[in-house]
Amino acid sequence: MTIEPLEQLVQSFEIAGQDFSRAGEVSSKIRRILQQIGAPVETIRRTSVATYEAEMNVVIHAQSGRIDLSADRCAIQITVSDVGPGIVDLDLAMQPGYSTASEEVREMGFGAGMGLSNMARCADDLSIDSVVGQGTTVKMQFRTNG
Repeated sequence: MTIEPLEQLVQSFEIAGQDFSRAGEVSSKIRRILQQIGAPVETIRRTSVATYEAEMNVVIHAQSGRIDLSADRCAIQITVSDVGPGIVDLDLAMQPGYSTASEEVREMGFGAGMGLSNMARCADDLSIDSVVGQGTTVKMQFRTNG
């Protein structure tokens, strides 16, 4: 069943750092919401990939975080903000394969260093604001051509 697209949909989701048992739940919820409102399949795919990567970065690196979803007929906006270490060298962090994840996290199958580069590849617009020792905010926009 498809729900008619809304004028404006806004929802927020909390993420706990280091909670690997629930990692990926928020991006899955967002994917289901976008399916229910009838967003284009390709936009849902790109949004899901980028949101999952952002969610995992919060789980891996931060103490806590939040994902805000805003969607209308024309675009989907995902804002991910966290309380964490921040990104020391953003240019380096954007390079595919670069990771600051611990060995323990890598042994679990996470932290391959594709998160930020995948977000940039999937989003139509991406901005990252990071303060070392405080946290990071990532804003991603996905046009729906609606």
